[in-house]
Amino acid sequence: MKFALWIPSYAWPDLTHTQARRAVKEFARKADGLGLDLWVIDHLLHAPGLYGVSWLEPMTVLSVAAGCTERVKLGTGILVLPLRNPVLLAKEIATLDALSEGRFVFGVGPGWYPGEYTAVGNRIEERGQRTDEVLAAVRRLLTEERVTFRGQYYQFEDVTIEPRPPAMPEVWVSGGARIPDPEYHDKSAIARSVLKRIAGADGWLSRCSGKQEWVKNDWEVITDFVRANGRDPATLRFGHTNFIHLVDTNDRELALREQRRAFEQTMGTHRSFEHLQECYMMGSIDDLVARIDDLRQAGMEYLVLGPVSDDLEQIDILAERIIPRFQS
Repeated sequence: MKFALWIPSYAWPDLTHTQARRAVKEFARKADGLGLDLWVIDHLLHAPGLYGVSWLEPMTVLSVAAGCTERVKLGTGILVLPLRNPVLLAKEIATLDALSEGRFVFGVGPGWYPGEYTAVGNRIEERGQRTDEVLAAVRRLLTEERVTFRGQYYQFEDVTIEPRPPAMPEVWVSGGARIPDPEYHDKSAIARSVLKRIAGADGWLSRCSGKQEWVKNDWEVITDFVRANGRDPATLRFGHTNFIHLVDTNDRELALREQRRAFEQTMGTHRSFEHLQECYMMGSIDDLVARIDDLRQAGMEYLVLGPVSDDLEQIDILAERIIPRFQS
């Protein structure tokens, strides 16, 4: 099983240049030294219903990380496609892929926060179709010359992106069941449109906003759907993303006390701590190993963990106390 990290690119209200440097450059260098792939989160605005902070712009963060690293993959986990113009996005991807010598991974999803769509002149009700159109357009722009595209939301004619990557970057698609919130549009079951999007991707990035049993059930639904549509499920990678705050102890109550403080700083207090524990990875080292192993046994082969702080010690604890438990 492969481990990776979300870069803690939090846009704290009092963010300083020193914090930003540590969160991106120093974090990236340390992860690269350990061979841990790096991913970024995308939120244009502060989404108070789910988080207590926003994030730095993801493609810029990955560009900085590309200059600090040499060997690890650099992925968007995930990029909210309906907020972006496909031509500009294809140019950004082509540039980042060139600067990182082919290490870019294209993780995508439709997003969920209504205010972000309104801010760019879109509607949340259009997010699914816009996601599919942007993905289709970007695939063509990164693999073809003189592309003409006629979609419902995006149209362009005779466009060539230079330089184009030697090959299309890997595409990972997010989606899945989420604990319902009356303020938002997500459901407690995976939609057929999302299943079709995942079936055309290289991998699935399961979300951390639902219960773990839902993640495993989603994977069963996905594999059944993929198989029924003529694809071998073994060719689709199962990845999972989740937030974490590692406390180097097997005292569960001590770990939870420290984790509550760290999680509420990043997530806010909109949701109960019990709700946060359902969604995110918390507890002692043994608790976390058991939860990860449960997903591994269900088929997960790639895990992206996101520290809820920019504390570099989080990488050390992961490397010393978690990862060795999954090495042969």
